Amino acid sequence: MIQRIAVALLILALLILLPAMLREKPVAADLPDDTLSDTLVVVTPHAESIKYEFERAFQRYYFEKFNRNIVIDWRSPGGTSDIVRYINDRYEASFRRYCEKNNLPWNSQIAAAFRNYKVKADKSAQASDESRARAIFLESDVSIDIDVFFGGGTYDHANHARKGYAVDAGIHQRHPDWFKPEIMPESWSGEAICDPNGGYYGVCLATFGICYNPDRLKNFAQKPRRWSDLADAAYFNTLALADPTKSGSINKCFEVLIQQSMSEAVKANRTPAEGWQDGMNLIRRLVGNSRTISESAGKVTREVASGNAAAGMAIDFYALSEAQFADFQTQGKAQRIVYVPPEGGSSVSADPVQMLRGAPNRKQAEAFIEFLLSEAGQQIWQYKVNTPGGPEKYTLRRPPVRRDLYSAKHLPYMADADYDPYSATLSFEYHPEWTGRYFNLIRVMIRTTMLDAADELQAAWKAICDAGGAAAVPEAAAEFDRPIVPYEQASQAAAGLSVSAKNSMQQVIQLRRSWTMRAIEQYQRARKLAQAGR
Repeated sequence: MIQRIAVALLILALLILLPAMLREKPVAADLPDDTLSDTLVVVTPHAESIKYEFERAFQRYYFEKFNRNIVIDWRSPGGTSDIVRYINDRYEASFRRYCEKNNLPWNSQIAAAFRNYKVKADKSAQASDESRARAIFLESDVSIDIDVFFGGGTYDHANHARKGYAVDAGIHQRHPDWFKPEIMPESWSGEAICDPNGGYYGVCLATFGICYNPDRLKNFAQKPRRWSDLADAAYFNTLALADPTKSGSINKCFEVLIQQSMSEAVKANRTPAEGWQDGMNLIRRLVGNSRTISESAGKVTREVASGNAAAGMAIDFYALSEAQFADFQTQGKAQRIVYVPPEGGSSVSADPVQMLRGAPNRKQAEAFIEFLLSEAGQQIWQYKVNTPGGPEKYTLRRPPVRRDLYSAKHLPYMADADYDPYSATLSFEYHPEWTGRYFNLIRVMIRTTMLDAADELQAAWKAICDAGGAAAVPEAAAEFDRPIVPYEQASQAAAGLSVSAKNSMQQVIQLRRSWTMRAIEQYQRARKLAQAGR
């Protein structure tokens, strides 16, 4: 009996230790191994290529500055949305422990209030428990044992700054010259690039457009140039899209599409509300034409380059990197993917970094963010492999945030020397007041009323296309396009998605479910109308 138990324990120990034994050793630059070493903990959705290049480059920078080695402990629990939930849950658990340890009250109202920027921070005796909790949290060093959040989008980073999860890394104070408009503007075409209070800093940029496979579209009269081109019936069962609840970058792409629809509506003397619905209806058609819905933005371009999909919505650097890889594979003999900025313009979006409250390695976190914004750090994003100051193994093809890198000094070493995202987005003006506060609503609406109802949506869209298109069956098209949440109700709907003392998680789930059921019934009616020729 004892022998059996010993064998079982040995097997259990091996199962526990095996992942650690097989784990890759952390990358390390060629630095002396007899010096003191520090650690930095970074949570990120970034790909392995980015983590590899920035760890090695930062190690060299850190050793030169402090004469110490450093290792980055990378944490990647999923995409941006997964990381945001992870950070949110960790801060709630950590602050609850802080309150219980210090004999402070804790309940569901305080759990909602301590991170609510609308709650006034007040520690006075007359203040409510919620206001005192908010003030105590903002003055505390409550920690989740992570130093830096690196990557994602400005929406989530700005939310963290407002909640108090992010703190000032002091870069504005140490390097005020970096934040001149000609070097790093605070905003561009209406989009935030960095937080003037230091809550987050954009480190690289992204624009959004269309990618397509030339072979798959060789029989098409015209290649796609506008978002609306992808809604044509000829693209049925050919598009690659991504789930915006899994990818913040893809949700930004959908928001840009809606912004463009609203802008075009206003130019035509229509209302922003009509433009909002135009954008939602266009996204419905894209989902109707979709062949694959992936969980990551990077998979969209892989689907297109492989020929599994004919076209898709893409982030510039994913498409450019995929084109580079395809060129390498075919030795320049075939073009498998083309990236096109959409006519009508596209927004530029920053990919930020922020230091988290209670960072256990604050000095190292500040040094890392400072490096990312320095010329040396910015070069890693766009320089070609084996150029002076460039990456070692991977050409990342990400546009740097600093405008001074788009100059004669740097262009000879850049992978995309002819691409300046600042110039490319001059014709587009982002209006944050239109959709900024509805960023989460947009991704939930797309998920619940389109992706979760995809079978019914695609069946209805196919029936409309088979009947000759929307003009041939106007009743079916009107039913297909019926708004689930009109723009006038967007504020109320967005509030309904937030868990609070007055709105439980169960209520949020019920609301989302009701939208899905309404959408399914609506698409079923649209299909029947189209099949009846109405």
